[in-house]
Amino acid sequence: MLILILVVFALGYLAIAFEHKLKINKAASALFIGVVCWSLYVVNLPDLLPRASIPSWFEQESAAEQIVDVPLHFAIDAQHLHQTGEIASILFFLMGAMTIVELVDAHEGFALVTDRIKTRNKRTLLWTVGLLTFFLSAILDNLTTTIVMVSLLRKLVGDREDRLRFVGLVVIAANAGGAWTVIGDVTTTMLWIKHKLGTIEVMGELFLGSLVCLIVPLIGFSRSMVGEFSPPEVSASHVAKDIQPWHQWLFLTLGLLGLLGVPLFKTYTHLPPYMGMMLSLSVLWVVSEIVGHTLDEQTRSTTGVLAALRRVDMSSILFFLGILLAVGALGATGILHSAAAWLDAVLPNRDIVAGVIGLVSSVVDNVPLVAAGIEMYDLPINDRFWMLLAYCAGTGGSCLIIGSAAGVAAMGLEHIDFVWYVKRITPWALVGYLARAVVVVIQQTILH
Repeated sequence: MLILILVVFALGYLAIAFEHKLKINKAASALFIGVVCWSLYVVNLPDLLPRASIPSWFEQESAAEQIVDVPLHFAIDAQHLHQTGEIASILFFLMGAMTIVELVDAHEGFALVTDRIKTRNKRTLLWTVGLLTFFLSAILDNLTTTIVMVSLLRKLVGDREDRLRFVGLVVIAANAGGAWTVIGDVTTTMLWIKHKLGTIEVMGELFLGSLVCLIVPLIGFSRSMVGEFSPPEVSASHVAKDIQPWHQWLFLTLGLLGLLGVPLFKTYTHLPPYMGMMLSLSVLWVVSEIVGHTLDEQTRSTTGVLAALRRVDMSSILFFLGILLAVGALGATGILHSAAAWLDAVLPNRDIVAGVIGLVSSVVDNVPLVAAGIEMYDLPINDRFWMLLAYCAGTGGSCLIIGSAAGVAAMGLEHIDFVWYVKRITPWALVGYLARAVVVVIQQTILH
């Protein structure tokens, strides 16, 4: 049955990769493999789940160490409910961030930024967008930053081919920038919460390598991005809105403060990040209702939260749901943990183990891989392996468009073709990933 699950996952993965050739929406394929993989896993289980197969989180939360055998339906419900909660928190976070961005965009807040970018030179914009994304993702996180930057690029670049190249760089920059702070990427956050990394230490050891991971692809892209780009054309059906400058400044300021406040909210309350995102959204919602009374009826109907929610790409949300369910099913079977243990036994040293985990994370979600890595080793805080794992798991996903949350978000927002990304973006993402890994190893060797 395990082989059948792997076959279903592989076929679904190929369907997602060749979405445009098959003319089947990737969300449909992702949902199908997510549900089918879980179903195959469940029907193959015995009537009772032995204590040895109970996950550690289940033992902690249900005092399962006092139980010899757990009824199957209870264990499955608990296991799936635990994973569904984690998936739901990611989806709510994504929906909140998308809605906030749509609200700022509806009130033309991003125009305050795009109007100040006067350059039409592709290389200049490339470096501006890359560095801005890199530092912004370290403060926010790679997912939120990608959503914001893709929205900005839609306002700046009209030609789709040019814009997709910029978006590809945004994915690389967001993942590289998120890896060197404990709030920039979910895997670094996991290692921080598990007391494997220190806040200051990870910034000191990973910043230089993360910057290299961005600079190398930037140089590569600069060779092909020549000339000037054209701004998007204003649609003939575009209706002028009754938006005043103070409306723009208000929603841009509140939107950015709301997004920046999410990691601070998590730090001080220890609640999941989506709770902070929902708080930020609720504040903007209240303000939009109040400000709506100062707008004419036509403008109010297109700038409210309900209108923004209708513009949120739900197919991207469902794609996320399907992919995370499918990967969760693989994790439930234990194959991810077994694969990590096998890597440790086969590969000569842990530096290579971390590097391979990073590359594998471009195919399989990096969260369960890092979780398996944490369970595999009992090493002190700020150990060399934890630092390299934080980098590799955080940036390896850039090698494929569906290898990271930032890539999946960009794929959904801009409908990027999987094969196009492999041809145009993957080679430079891989070169940057490997160059940065070498820098981190050399830096750690010198420091230690």
